[in-house]
Amino acid sequence: MSVIMEFAIFPIDKGVHVSSYVKKVVEMIDALPYKSQLTSMGTIVECDNMEACLSVISKANALLEQNAERIYCTATFDNKPGKSNQMEYKVEAVRGK
Repeated sequence: MSVIMEFAIFPIDKGVHVSSYVKKVVEMIDALPYKSQLTSMGTIVECDNMEACLSVISKANALLEQNAERIYCTATFDNKPGKSNQMEYKVEAVRGK
């Protein structure tokens, strides 16, 4: 199974420049065994199942809770049972048209 998640998470009590906090989350994600891609508006992660995606969000939130009193998070999911490598496949499908 493949679940693609796009999410953004950041502290909202640290002013307008939060890239140092986002960097910590990205480093945590990079250490996980999942494909990921940082974008200007969030991070895309492909996991084996929904539980793994939710675990990524939980770990990111716990990381930010160490230094923040308020955290904003938004997430979208594309759950496609029986498939894999959907991050690449979806982009190739559009470019191939």
